[in-house]
Amino acid sequence: MTINKIALQVEVPIACFRDSRAREYIATYPVPPPSTVYGMLLSTVGEENRFKHCGVKLAIAMLSETAKSRVIRKVRRFKVGDIHSSKNSKPDYQELLTGIKFVVWIDATADKSISNLSERLHKAMTDSSSVVRFGNICLGESRDLVNSIDILTENSQQGSLKWIVQDEYGEITLPYWVDRSGSERTRWLRYTLIKSVDWEPPALSWTQIQTD
Repeated sequence: MTINKIALQVEVPIACFRDSRAREYIATYPVPPPSTVYGMLLSTVGEENRFKHCGVKLAIAMLSETAKSRVIRKVRRFKVGDIHSSKNSKPDYQELLTGIKFVVWIDATADKSISNLSERLHKAMTDSSSVVRFGNICLGESRDLVNSIDILTENSQQGSLKWIVQDEYGEITLPYWVDRSGSERTRWLRYTLIKSVDWEPPALSWTQIQTD
């Protein structure tokens, strides 16, 4: 049986979703970007090729009100040729979000892989021994460990949530695809948060993961 759709509930104690436009001050997006969530899902199933499941659609809704804080940490930026030079490291401010809890719906109808992402996630959730992967599951940086990922059940669909929906006039700009060799091919969309008690993803909450 082909599984095209699955919904997962995710909890992360602390994370920084680094704003692509941030320079010296490391600001965070207020919510997890689709590109970051997609990377976490690939890590969950042990997929190293991020192009593998392009075409999949994600709908994300926040279940918690996150708290923002600021810390000082050592940041490496290569300003001189010697990578070991102390001039490439300096303390700088970074924003952090704590108490992150959200739900992500995955629609793999347009995923043309032999085993689509929804199927692989369902297998990973029901038979973890079938997954070959390395490292920890993170949401963003390697420090930002995921506390839990569970299949969303009907019993847990209670209370309100905030949908991250596309809005050309929205105040939140998030990447859905990141160019790792530069920024030219990084792709963004504008979003807004809509509070709702309906747990069925609205049409504008879906973002397709694609390179253009």
